[in-house]
Amino acid sequence: MQYVFGFDHEHLRPPMELKDLLGGKGANLAEMTSVLGLPVPHGFTITTDACRVYLESGWPHELTGQVSQALSILERKMGKSLGDPSDPLLVSVRSGAKFSMPGMMDTVLNLGLNDRSVEGLAAQTNDLRFAYDSYRRFIAMYGRVVLGVPGEEFDKLFEAAKELSSASIDSGVPPELLKYLVSAYKDIVARYCGKPFPQEPMEQLRGAIEAVFSSWNGSRAIAYRRREGIPNDLGTAVNVQSMVFGNRDDNSGTGVGFTRDPATGDKGMYGDFMVNAQGEDVVAGVRNTEPLSALKKRFPQIFNELVDIFVRLEGHYRDMCDTEFTIERGKLWMLQTRVGKRTGVAALRMAVDMTDEPEIALTKEEAVLRITSDHLDSVLHPQFAAKELNVIARGLGASPGAAVGKVYFSADDAIAANERGEKVILVTKETSPEDVHGMLSSEGVLTSRGGLVSHAAVVARGWGKPAVVGADAVRIVGRSFIASGITVFEGDEVSLDGSSGDVVLGAVELTSSTPPLEFYTILNWADEIRFGKVAVRANADNGPDASNARSFGAEGIGLCRTEHMFLAEDRLPIVRKMILADTKDDELEALEELRAAQKHDFKEILEAMDGLPVTVRLLDPPLHEFLPDTLDLAIKEATTGLIPEEAALFAASKAWKEVNPMLGTRGVRLGVIKPGLYAMQVKALLQAAAELKKKGKNPIVEIMVPLTVTKEELLLARSWIQEVIDAQKVKGVDITIGTMIETPRAAIRADEIAEGADFFSFGTNDLTQMTFGFSRDDVEGRLMATYLDLGLLPANPFKTLDPTGVGELVRMGVERGRSTKPSLKVGVCGEHGGDPASIEIFVQAGVDYVSCSPFRIPIARLAAAQAILRSKK
Repeated sequence: MQYVFGFDHEHLRPPMELKDLLGGKGANLAEMTSVLGLPVPHGFTITTDACRVYLESGWPHELTGQVSQALSILERKMGKSLGDPSDPLLVSVRSGAKFSMPGMMDTVLNLGLNDRSVEGLAAQTNDLRFAYDSYRRFIAMYGRVVLGVPGEEFDKLFEAAKELSSASIDSGVPPELLKYLVSAYKDIVARYCGKPFPQEPMEQLRGAIEAVFSSWNGSRAIAYRRREGIPNDLGTAVNVQSMVFGNRDDNSGTGVGFTRDPATGDKGMYGDFMVNAQGEDVVAGVRNTEPLSALKKRFPQIFNELVDIFVRLEGHYRDMCDTEFTIERGKLWMLQTRVGKRTGVAALRMAVDMTDEPEIALTKEEAVLRITSDHLDSVLHPQFAAKELNVIARGLGASPGAAVGKVYFSADDAIAANERGEKVILVTKETSPEDVHGMLSSEGVLTSRGGLVSHAAVVARGWGKPAVVGADAVRIVGRSFIASGITVFEGDEVSLDGSSGDVVLGAVELTSSTPPLEFYTILNWADEIRFGKVAVRANADNGPDASNARSFGAEGIGLCRTEHMFLAEDRLPIVRKMILADTKDDELEALEELRAAQKHDFKEILEAMDGLPVTVRLLDPPLHEFLPDTLDLAIKEATTGLIPEEAALFAASKAWKEVNPMLGTRGVRLGVIKPGLYAMQVKALLQAAAELKKKGKNPIVEIMVPLTVTKEELLLARSWIQEVIDAQKVKGVDITIGTMIETPRAAIRADEIAEGADFFSFGTNDLTQMTFGFSRDDVEGRLMATYLDLGLLPANPFKTLDPTGVGELVRMGVERGRSTKPSLKVGVCGEHGGDPASIEIFVQAGVDYVSCSPFRIPIARLAAAQAILRSKK
């Protein structure tokens, strides 16, 4: 098998289509080299196939020879040899997965330097400082990435060297001190590893390649993939590329540029650069940067060349591109390009704008596919409610939205605070990939260093988390920071505005933001795609929620949980009165009180959804949920004693208590024992509909029987419902009767159950619980985290539907139900109804609608349209 391809290899397909094989970075380097003819340093890519083999069974035996051959070709092109003591070739070794994972895997620069070749580099460049600075950087990076030496060991020495030489910037450390640092760095490696720093270039290269392969399974990469929904079995490619140096002299530099503003979507080049620096300096945020616009004054010819390249890249990829470049002694080199990550505001703006730009000419369908659920979420981020603010520092607004939380200074402390239920603001000098788990647990991120393309900025934007970077006025001292003469201690509250860059002392009240016009444009286009195929409904249990859902674009109520109405403060005593009733008359009296209350609730919901369907689920939970906890009453009985009413409730609680209530007397089973309960609910619902009909409204009623597992159960429940319908004699109201499919048996026997149903609604929360045998109330803690960490499950099945188990049951249920009744309407409710990956499965299964919480409706509208478009391909 061929594992290695040069950047200029002639593939049968355009390289940009080969990301599965070459990884995103390798595919784009090959595209820039072989298709666009851009100035790209020569190199080669080791494929993701090689990584997968390595992770499964070790180094592939063919790989050594293929790497050696590719290196020989690279050496011929460059006219240099790796590790040559007189004129050494130096290379970078970088990761490059199919999907961009910025900073999550490892990189090694300046590989090929050793005690001999560093002198050759110094002679060839006539720059001793440059040569030893490069060697110093290489030892530190290789030691940390490949050999596992703590990075702070090297950092402490370098900071001490800067202080000793009174150097304000890295390039101010003199050559003599750099020579000393090289020796000291090697001593650190020998002390930690028990052997000298490797001098043989091929040994260095093999170690770096293996380290990049292994970093695919590093903790930060796994955490990132889990957050982004990237499969764990893809592996990463490795790119070995000849080095070009932005730290040669003041006629050199390095930068990161975007073809448009990734925060706002504005047209025009955008980014940061640094003079006399390497690319990692920009991304890591260890030094503050200059805006890309300043390049025009400092390097006017290169600026114009870069503008031309940006135009070509954007036209070629038909999207905003993110690039890395280096200037070596006045020569521009393109090191990377990829479709750039962006904020929600920018994504919406670009998607809509590019449909009107002839050089890109996106279709509406392509524009819809460009938007993610995170993009929509981020434009709904809160903002500061107040205008008069106690601003103590100002940095660069790197990721929009406002955040409030308590200050913590390390990723681990942020996680611990988050687990205690605190809202956290992570404050650091700069973030590194090791901080990603802490960023994930934080409301927002504040760094004192870095630019708009630093690690903190890129990751925060990708996740829609507010971030302020490069806040120079913030001076971190131990577990506190000082800004504007004010000391903020760990645990104190601050507020961030990721748009303006403001850092505010204390907790600021937040308000929801107003989405841009493009938000509505994209959703309208999504609705056009969905029309007549998949509707989006809401889970709502009261009038205000129903009205709110409609404002978000809900096309009906897919799940109205009537038990939520029973739990209201003024309803609970009536429910308990019904449970405690000793006689039939007492029970009927309590049911009549509940009917009046429920009628009011139903009327509010039906009126809010006038002209749209409302699915009302009859009472589902077991009755003990409406009674006091038996343990509390037992303790009170044993200590202070119970009053007569409490004693009655205690007796009822013990009578209704079950060992496994989720599998006990609930759903339709409750109706079998207390048929008057369901009759009361149906009567209240029909009376509410009749009153609205008299007012000229158009209520559409869907009555749903929960938890049926047999046809006979549903037919019995349907007979009770039909008796009430016949007795009420409601005219002109559209009424249908269906059931919730919540158990594997119901899905498997859906053809039989469909005989008594006008519609099905799959309750995927319980269906997941019963398919896996997990208690959804208990599994979310230690057990689920362990299963995900060990790779025993690809994702939490209560958040993203399991496609091969629960998803297969949904597909089976839809198919079998419609085999009996082709006109059967099928929906899905539960948490999965607002999850894009789950919606993809539901659309493939042929459901008529999905239902989710009101605030997830925009996401469901978009995801359903995207699933329809993908199903056509």
